[in-house]
Amino acid sequence: MIEPDLTLTVPDELGAVHFVGIGGSGMSGIARLFLAAGHTVTGSDLRESDNVLALRELGARISIGHDAANLGDADTLVVTGALWQDNPEYVLARERGIPVLHRSQALAWLIRSHRLVSVAGAHGKTTSTGMIVTGLLGLGQDPSFVNGGVIESLGVSAASGADDLFVVEADESDGSFLLYDTAVALITNVDPDHLDHYGSLEAFEAAFVEFARNASELVVISSDDPGAVHVTTRLADKKLITFGEDAGSDVRVHTIGTVGPVSFTVHWAGRDYSTTLRVPGKHNAINAAGAFAVLVGLGLDPAASLEAISAFGGTQRRFELHGTVRGVSVYDDYAHHPTEVAAALSAARTVVGPGRIIAVHQPHLYSRTRMFAQEFADTLEKHADQTIVLDVYGAREDPEPGVTGALVSGRFRDPAHVAFIPDWQDAADYVASIAREGDFVVTLGCGDVYRIVPQVLESLGRARE
Repeated sequence: MIEPDLTLTVPDELGAVHFVGIGGSGMSGIARLFLAAGHTVTGSDLRESDNVLALRELGARISIGHDAANLGDADTLVVTGALWQDNPEYVLARERGIPVLHRSQALAWLIRSHRLVSVAGAHGKTTSTGMIVTGLLGLGQDPSFVNGGVIESLGVSAASGADDLFVVEADESDGSFLLYDTAVALITNVDPDHLDHYGSLEAFEAAFVEFARNASELVVISSDDPGAVHVTTRLADKKLITFGEDAGSDVRVHTIGTVGPVSFTVHWAGRDYSTTLRVPGKHNAINAAGAFAVLVGLGLDPAASLEAISAFGGTQRRFELHGTVRGVSVYDDYAHHPTEVAAALSAARTVVGPGRIIAVHQPHLYSRTRMFAQEFADTLEKHADQTIVLDVYGAREDPEPGVTGALVSGRFRDPAHVAFIPDWQDAADYVASIAREGDFVVTLGCGDVYRIVPQVLESLGRARE
């Protein structure tokens, strides 16, 4: 895999920009902004997608499949950390001496003159970013933004606005969130993750401390997450707004109702403000409190801010309903860490009623699967009624001997509640054989597990025949 060189000096002018993997949620959003800024944009991806089609309509030239010829006359190459060093477009760019930028470097270059709100954290970034953007738009603001997922109400993950504000989901996975010239930092949590990159919890937390210290105006940070609390103790000289259920929170969340769409009250500056969201789950009440803290930290009206945030309708791949067949609803969620899986399935539990939850879990990364196999097993066994474990989606990593989905399924205390089924069609058929009316099927993972959803729906349909 390609490790981003975050010390690279980015040229003053980038010219025509070529994106390898342009169809990804983050890359497509950045490409959209480069198009809006008047750049010639080309790219490649392994397959057609809605993102690819949308970018073509905006003027991008995109090839399917990776080939050196795709590079054309590009002046700059933009890549992600998931790209392998033998990619022919990357190899040719290096041979030509063309600048190769990590996507975060390209984004940092693009947003260098804006007042930046950066959202970081092991979980909740995409939803929190979507809530902030939805809130700002509802208050009559016109921010630019780049999110890690499509905001359902807007139909896009990125857009250029007329205001000075720019809201960005900042990726901590490889340290690239430290590149941004952040004015307002939101830290949703500092739950240990990406230790394959950082090497230790101490290094992971130190990166968040640096990220917060770099914020020039304000740090909004969780008061509930132990890692975030530990980071807060090292920010004595920063202007802070804390949020969460903790009694000492500046924005304190209380009276949370989790039956159906979540309702809650926030206490801020001596007053209570209440609302009901359009999305379920206690974790979304906490995410909304963080977004609220950002908006009031920017000087916006508290009551109007919370009302505007409540219009948020979710993002793609966050508990997203794809269809219902013979009374069985099939959802997809990006959750790929035990804490995220617990949040997604807990949200599902609040709306499934008497039905059962059938989880289809695709482990992501060999290193994460090895390190968190027991935590995944405990979480899935606690929050799902039945679990189907697929094989590992390796992404940027080479396979590790002995690390498969069986490492998770084998840790269940009751093997009757889990099945390891590497073959996707067999897995879809098995889901259909055990599902009954009223059940929720939830696919979980940040790899390509969402591609099994059509197979599950088709298998459910055949089971009815």
